Amino acid sequence: MTADAATSTAPTARSRQLIPALKVRQWMPAWDRVSWNADEFRSQPMKWFYQFSMPAADLRALSGISRRTVDRRRGRNDLGIQRRHEVSRSAVIRRYVESGYPWSDLSAKQRRSGRFDDLRQPGWLPTAIVVNLLVEGSQRNGQKVLSRDLITVTDQPHSMAVVELPPGFDNDWTFEQLPPIEVIDGQHRLWAFTEDSSADFEVPVVAFVGLDISWQAYLFYTINIKPKKINRSLAFDLYPLLRDEEWLHRFEGPAIYRETRAQELVDLLWSTPASPWYRRINMLGDPGHRDLQVTQAAWVRSLLASFVKKWQGQRIQIGGLFGTKYDDQPALSWDLYTQAAFLILVGKELQNAIMNVDSDWTDQLRRASPDTHKKDGDPAFFGKHNLLNQDQGIRTLLQVTNDLFFVTANLFTADVDVRDGDELDRDDTENEDETTDAQLVHTHLNALTHSSIRRRAESLAQALATYDWRASSAPGLSDAEVILRQGFRGSSGYRLLREDVLRHLRHSSGWVADASEKVRSRLGMASSTPAHQ
Repeated sequence: MTADAATSTAPTARSRQLIPALKVRQWMPAWDRVSWNADEFRSQPMKWFYQFSMPAADLRALSGISRRTVDRRRGRNDLGIQRRHEVSRSAVIRRYVESGYPWSDLSAKQRRSGRFDDLRQPGWLPTAIVVNLLVEGSQRNGQKVLSRDLITVTDQPHSMAVVELPPGFDNDWTFEQLPPIEVIDGQHRLWAFTEDSSADFEVPVVAFVGLDISWQAYLFYTINIKPKKINRSLAFDLYPLLRDEEWLHRFEGPAIYRETRAQELVDLLWSTPASPWYRRINMLGDPGHRDLQVTQAAWVRSLLASFVKKWQGQRIQIGGLFGTKYDDQPALSWDLYTQAAFLILVGKELQNAIMNVDSDWTDQLRRASPDTHKKDGDPAFFGKHNLLNQDQGIRTLLQVTNDLFFVTANLFTADVDVRDGDELDRDDTENEDETTDAQLVHTHLNALTHSSIRRRAESLAQALATYDWRASSAPGLSDAEVILRQGFRGSSGYRLLREDVLRHLRHSSGWVADASEKVRSRLGMASSTPAHQ
């Protein structure tokens, strides 16, 4: 059947399945020298893509974005290649489509008042949705697209083609496994449409066929991040695979992900009320705030040396858990809010564990600041004589936590899949565009709290709480203890304190002891008696 025939056929149920398309050839001879590698999800792609239009509601349904599948699978249609769905963003797009701009940016109260009805305008969406059509044998996370759900494309003369949807398809379609379309760019526009959206509202589509997942990551980057200069750390959330692209490391350098992501994490640790470091980080580096001893810059450097560091490279024995991958396992698909929630969870567990510790070092710190205990928190966790409230202690806490979780990541990732919480995944919410970062962190923190990660964080916190975290300025230390702690200062002090804490942890029990031994082995630490316990 030719494209002209597909265009002129009356709108019957059968003709709805055939869509005329334009075949766009894009290939340069120099591209033949590109390194293709199927093992790295970089198979050689087709030398063309297709352009066509179709009802937005149909495209949404074929992409697995439908009300019934979202509730059941909680957004798993992305399978690691889409950003976290921002409900508020899709809500604004929905209002824009219905009534244009500036109506879409008005508050709910203003929209209800009727005083601004004359501001309604058309809400055109002329920019193409970029998708990938899965082919026979395509697999994602152990699932594949069934033959009955495949979309086929038949080339026609004169650079035309016909896209054929699954037989009997309508936008109430369900998929036993994978939907046949992966959205590379434009998912928030699709989320703005529902099954009840007008069938007359079509969107332009650019469709690749059988495009390997690493090339999808590359496309998203070139479309969204490189030209527009928006927040580059988005790629941490959007495409874990992209973190492993050698061309990014060689060309862009570490700032593309790590520095911006570290700053975002510090901001959430400081601004989220659930965080033990809420308002306790010196964000501006102001020397006048003596009670805020750890600066934002120190936190950023510590994250860059731990969770957000590269996973491989010269002299790197243990990678960053929020980086690319651990050992031979794929990267964690955690977004910014899950990563912040994890750090907050570890901090809260350690804070609670220290509050319940009754030992010489905690008693000394509490006696030295009796009023602080009631006003500003436990001096054994927040005090000015406490390493945990100094650069060295924060760096060590983050490094040791990253170390232990990194070497045992395969033990805790299988049973937790932290996504948007149900309360944030609603289609219609009056205040959905008022969802805050703190609420998103809280949602992910709640999910982590009910996973095996919480139990591991609790065990680690209890072991860390028995370590003597007093700084060299703390009262009651012997001369030998002061000298020992003075050695933790300076650039070499980071390594010495980290090693000392790891020696301490090997005398704990369970997974903490086992993991600390693995870490010590990777770091080449010789067996020795702990410097102090």
